[in-house]
Amino acid sequence: MAEDYDVIVIGAGHNGLVCGAYLARAGLKVKVLERRPVIGGAAVTEEIHPGYKASTFSYLMSLLHPRIIVDLELRKHGLEVLPCSDMFSPLEGDDYIVFSDDVAKTQGQFGRFSNHDAAIYPEFDRYLNESAAIVRKLLWETPPDPSKRDWKTFKDMAGLLWRNRKVGDKVFRIVDLMTMSADDYLKRWFEDTRIRAVLAYYASIGTFAGPRTPGSAYVIMHHIMGEHEGAGGWGFIRGGMGAITAAIESYGKTLGMDVETNSPIAEITVRGGKAIGVVTEDGREYEAKTVVSNASAKALFLQMLDPGHLTAELLRDVRDYRTFSTAFKMNVACERPPQYTGLPKALADGALGDFDYPTYVHIGPTIEYLEAAYDDAKWGRYSARPFITPVSPSVVDESLAPAGKHVVNFFGGHAPYKLDGADWADEKENFKNTVLDTIEEFAPGFSNDIVHAQLLVPEDIEEIVNLPQGHIFQGELSPEQLFFKRPVPHYADYRTPLGGLYQCGSSCHPGGGVSGIPGHNAAREILKDLRRRPG
Repeated sequence: MAEDYDVIVIGAGHNGLVCGAYLARAGLKVKVLERRPVIGGAAVTEEIHPGYKASTFSYLMSLLHPRIIVDLELRKHGLEVLPCSDMFSPLEGDDYIVFSDDVAKTQGQFGRFSNHDAAIYPEFDRYLNESAAIVRKLLWETPPDPSKRDWKTFKDMAGLLWRNRKVGDKVFRIVDLMTMSADDYLKRWFEDTRIRAVLAYYASIGTFAGPRTPGSAYVIMHHIMGEHEGAGGWGFIRGGMGAITAAIESYGKTLGMDVETNSPIAEITVRGGKAIGVVTEDGREYEAKTVVSNASAKALFLQMLDPGHLTAELLRDVRDYRTFSTAFKMNVACERPPQYTGLPKALADGALGDFDYPTYVHIGPTIEYLEAAYDDAKWGRYSARPFITPVSPSVVDESLAPAGKHVVNFFGGHAPYKLDGADWADEKENFKNTVLDTIEEFAPGFSNDIVHAQLLVPEDIEEIVNLPQGHIFQGELSPEQLFFKRPVPHYADYRTPLGGLYQCGSSCHPGGGVSGIPGHNAAREILKDLRRRPG
């Protein structure tokens, strides 16, 4: 006999848990079903070697919104943010750039390379943050469907315009960010390729794009969208990123939310055009008035539903939704973190402030370096010199490694989901050596300190956490896949063609990153619909 709930949430990633927690807070009986033996999705902490724990996929808190932290009482349930150093970018030889939230400090760093770029940086910082402030307001909006001609849609569109009526001519800034390449956008301000690379680096993180790809300027802004005032925070999470999802689950449980692991979904049960429950792969049946999918749009529409319930146009749009990934992750247990050749100079200059080691690093010293890494991927090859983000959480979090030892997370690109004329089964070890060779250029001798290295290419990420083609954002953050076109036209409002079936994952607006906002927004829309339902 099927178990009965008000809401079933498919997937215990952070957005699924956020959505479930808000619905439980509204008094609904919520069941969350997770396919893996652990909760968290891509925000998870796992042992990679005896005694060494790593944030296997996502690795740094930067976007989790203060509103959600407060609403779900996450600090009360164990969330603790630890400090992270300013971003350290090693350059060729023994030089470096440190990028800081402190405008004057960054201005001083830029001034070592270009007086012009240093002088203009405060204006650029103000300009970009004014643009980000506009988009931050849109994060909480439910995208309307501009193709509809009904009264409700008209009111929704009018309300959206009214709430953003003060944007004025700043709208042209958003158009620039959506259409220009990161490098062209930055060239308007900065002349030095090393300085532009510090900012353009973000345009390639998790995306199949380079700094000269049209539209890549927006991704710069996406990565600075986090709001850290008040209850927020930017840095490492004590115990790794899995502590975020553990805190959300803990809060939800106080309200009766039930989370069950080892429960992959075979199909969503549909009757009379409405979702009425789910069936797990081992045959368990659950019924509910509402079903919410935290899985990717491709997993939901192409794997969990009978295609007979969907139109040919929707199926085509979902198949065309771009998820091709070139991101890789390498989690390393080691004797000590990388010793960068530029570090002694940075310490002598006092550039790292209270830190005696850079826990947050970008390896990608010039625009040309970043673009060359992308050029390789365009032709189906992994990058000969990948860009790499090394972070060293164990410097501030002793719980992750044995005393005196360390864990370092390396995230970077590009490693195409499919290689041209080769197979990852044959090339994975070669690519691992390429990554290590690149690190050795900037931190000689690090390979000798490695105890164990876990390399995850997009095929691995897809297999483990069911992200389509290993895409960390559940889909490209490109202009044609944002707002009312994310994930597909007509269904960007967290709903689907089937009654009672909703989406709450990163395939939805506003996209990927551990923000919790898609889960929050989906819960809001579900509660609106439940209030409208008769009875």
